[in-house]
Amino acid sequence: MGSSSNQPEFDYLFKLLMIGDSGVGKSSLLLSFTSDDFEELSPTIGVDFKVKYVDAGGKKLKLAIWDTAGQERFRTLTSSYYRGAQGIIMVYDVTRRETFTNLSEVWAKEVDLYSTNQDCIKMLVGNKVDKESDRVVTKKEGINFAREYGCLFIECSAKTRVNVQQCFEELVLKILDTPSLIAEGSKGVKKNIFKEKAPQLDASTSSCC
Repeated sequence: MGSSSNQPEFDYLFKLLMIGDSGVGKSSLLLSFTSDDFEELSPTIGVDFKVKYVDAGGKKLKLAIWDTAGQERFRTLTSSYYRGAQGIIMVYDVTRRETFTNLSEVWAKEVDLYSTNQDCIKMLVGNKVDKESDRVVTKKEGINFAREYGCLFIECSAKTRVNVQQCFEELVLKILDTPSLIAEGSKGVKKNIFKEKAPQLDASTSSCC
């Protein structure tokens, strides 16, 4: 991969949050993005969180992606989830209308309540487009919702991996386009520099690619 240390160097650290009803495929999307295989997953209990290093916009990024349980009983954790998130991925299942309706009735309200960053980038994701014949939410409805709430929008399938990379990539590129979020993302890095760089005095051990 490049760096000889198991902690790659990075320019920015961004926290991304995945929200939406239980069963819409948040964990599957995350898994499809962070690993190379698709697994049928049991529901997330509480919080799951994965780190992925990506190159985007000419920068090396460390993404901390939080996958939240859709179940009500974990709602007490809410404000800490949202704190400091630069990107929020709002997921619904195109084959289940209530998961789409709940985004506006439950989740979008929560984002307004708890998100600590005015400029936080939101991405609306319609998942499970591999089940096209069962679709009940049209693409146009998704586009209209995204327009109303000021979100990016993409439809994808965690199962076939259609548009999964693009979903995260578009979100991250938009974050990189937003000065206040870049400033926040670099704070995380400054804290890390001292922890990680100190032992590596020998420059010849790191490689550029």
